[in-house]
Amino acid sequence: MNKKTSNEILDILNKIIINPKPELDFTNNFELLCAVMLSAQTTDKRVNIVTKELFLKYPTSKELMNAKVDDVKKIIHSLGFSNTKAINLIEMSKILESKYNGIVPNTLSELETLPGCGHKTASVVLALGYNIPALPVDTHLYRMAKRLGYIKNNETIKDAEESFKKYIPMDMWIHAHHLFLLFGRYHCKAKLESCNGCSLMSYCKEKNKHLKN
Repeated sequence: MNKKTSNEILDILNKIIINPKPELDFTNNFELLCAVMLSAQTTDKRVNIVTKELFLKYPTSKELMNAKVDDVKKIIHSLGFSNTKAINLIEMSKILESKYNGIVPNTLSELETLPGCGHKTASVVLALGYNIPALPVDTHLYRMAKRLGYIKNNETIKDAEESFKKYIPMDMWIHAHHLFLLFGRYHCKAKLESCNGCSLMSYCKEKNKHLKN
């Protein structure tokens, strides 16, 4: 990978993904944090269904901190891992109220101390909530990093993030995150029968696995 190749890939993605934007529904940073925490191991579409009820009943951390785990579990049970997620949401809310006066912090180090808020979640909150340059790497971006040559197959998600940041200008990180995520989600999926016609085929390291003879 080099910056010229990376720029070419981004130029092509910009033509494929029109008006890229988040697919999680949220109206403030508290809702964003909750939604991203809930999105682990499930789809944004399913998260949006349950957060309508969740945010109606618990609009701020002040209400959610006093919620019963079983009550939150009933709302989010369809997402999977509902017990752990419910506990994390409540504990996170307690910390927001006690330490941050109900305001979601805007630094990576502070966000990562919150229960259920790992590096990727914290990065999403920085990028989408505060417009602070970040490039969160989920399963889609990790797959794109390997297929497009940002990293080798045996390298990690951390390696992928570092490589993206190395070859993509900082002022493009948030936009690039959306481009790669949506391309991976809707075009370059984990299982494909064929990649014939893909505009990024010439850059793909796995194209021979999917090309039809």
